[in-house]
Amino acid sequence: MATPLRKKPHTFQIFKEISPRAFAWTSASSFVLLLGVWSLLSYMELVNPVFLPKPHDVLIKLVLNLGSPAYWEHIGISVFRVTGGFLLACVVAIPLGIFAGTFKFGEAFVEPPMEFIRYMPAVAFIPLIMVWAGIGEWAKILLIFIGCFFQLVLMVADLTRRVSHDLLHASFTLGASRWKAIETVLIPAIQPQLMNTMRLILGWAWTYLVVAELVAVSSGLGFQIMKAQRFLNTDEIFVGIIVIGLLGLISDRIFAFLNKRLFPWV
Repeated sequence: MATPLRKKPHTFQIFKEISPRAFAWTSASSFVLLLGVWSLLSYMELVNPVFLPKPHDVLIKLVLNLGSPAYWEHIGISVFRVTGGFLLACVVAIPLGIFAGTFKFGEAFVEPPMEFIRYMPAVAFIPLIMVWAGIGEWAKILLIFIGCFFQLVLMVADLTRRVSHDLLHASFTLGASRWKAIETVLIPAIQPQLMNTMRLILGWAWTYLVVAELVAVSSGLGFQIMKAQRFLNTDEIFVGIIVIGLLGLISDRIFAFLNKRLFPWV
């Protein structure tokens, strides 16, 4: 008599969906594990407290900082710098990326310099930025812009090239002009993936914040972190990192929400 085949659990099957509840519990457990490792290392003093503060010390410092209007001013200016650099990159890079992805001439003209410059670290541009834009807010925004712009151009170009040629041919058959096909077929076709790309680039913008706030600043979360580093206030450093992470997570969730609302069919 043949033995019935046992069903394998779905948890580790490739590309297999899991329930929302299982996903939520797994996500929560990863944070608990991270907190547990941190607590083990700090409370047992396996790492010097100067270098790894205890979680409750960081929590107390976080609550105190968030209760201070001055700290909210630092948060506000950092949000302004990230938003400014990110939006400027999107306004310039998205049309360029569509141009490069749509026309072979555009690809030949735009992509080689983008490919070349994107390997240059944004930090290396700081002296030039200070010469070009001074040490005001534009310098910080420009550095975040440089960190996002070149990658975004190439990613948008790649998205554009992946649009089905059959859609474009169908629009031409129905009498659309070249520019009308771009406006009514190509651009709408890339919008859902473009939102995900912008969401990814916004995460990069947040990672460039601390670098941007090295340029002659007296405000911002990056400034707070660097000031705490000079005095070995590691609890303050952890608070700054956690706040930046939370702000990045909130902005990411906003993009994810908008993507689901605007493009529910994806």
